[in-house]
Amino acid sequence: MKANKSSGIEFLFGMTALLIFQLLGEVSVRLLDLPVPGPVAGLLYLLVLLLAMGKFKRPAPESLEQSSLALLNHLSLLFVPAGVGVMVHFQRLEEEWLPITVALFLGVLITMGTTALSMQFLMRFFDKKAKKSS
Repeated sequence: MKANKSSGIEFLFGMTALLIFQLLGEVSVRLLDLPVPGPVAGLLYLLVLLLAMGKFKRPAPESLEQSSLALLNHLSLLFVPAGVGVMVHFQRLEEEWLPITVALFLGVLITMGTTALSMQFLMRFFDKKAKKSS
């Protein structure tokens, strides 16, 4: 019984931490008028904090890990509003299918290209780093 209470408190602590970082991201994006979603900025702040604490060399804090895994386990629920939006605006999608298709196609190509170039850069960067340490 005690393990469940501690586990629940750790989960709440992790969720609270994630929500605080999301709030920090939202506030900073609005104050600085940045073209980035607030939750993305909040996750970048969390990443910077974890890097500063040296957490990438050790496992993530248990509370963050628990809450993150719980969110990932229920990730499919986050697609329900998008599905409802598609059904509600089906007429508009039918009328504007060409620009939407072109935007999706170009977005996928740009994302794939950016990902490939980023991966190539990071592989070279870490390969040079590994050769220097050898």
